[in-house]
Amino acid sequence: MKIFLTIVGIISLGLAIAGVFLPLLPTTPLLLLSAWCFFRSSPRLYEWLLNHPRLGEYIRNFREYKAIPLRVKIVSVSLLWLTLGYCTIFIAQQWWLRCLLMGLAVAITWHILSFATLRKHSEDCNSQKKV
Repeated sequence: MKIFLTIVGIISLGLAIAGVFLPLLPTTPLLLLSAWCFFRSSPRLYEWLLNHPRLGEYIRNFREYKAIPLRVKIVSVSLLWLTLGYCTIFIAQQWWLRCLLMGLAVAITWHILSFATLRKHSEDCNSQKKV
């Protein structure tokens, strides 16, 4: 089972990295899946992922605050609607496929926006006030 989870974690990590550049692949959920798989299968890979200078921040922010940065929300939702909107208008010919794509866009948008917005500045100010 550990080998299977490690393989799933590596595949998920590869897709998450691709998701940084491709609008329809969600980076944060795939990184969270990788972290979960690595946590269950390989403590070494889990620690590496958490301490990674670029990718670890996504996981730590979500784990600590259950929130997504505003910039990530804006970019994600914008690219999602641009991509699916283009596909709906110019690519999809069948009405049911157009409805499916728009439904998918609405569902993913709702999911992204359902998370709290991570505000770095306000958290930094709050932590300084407590000290």
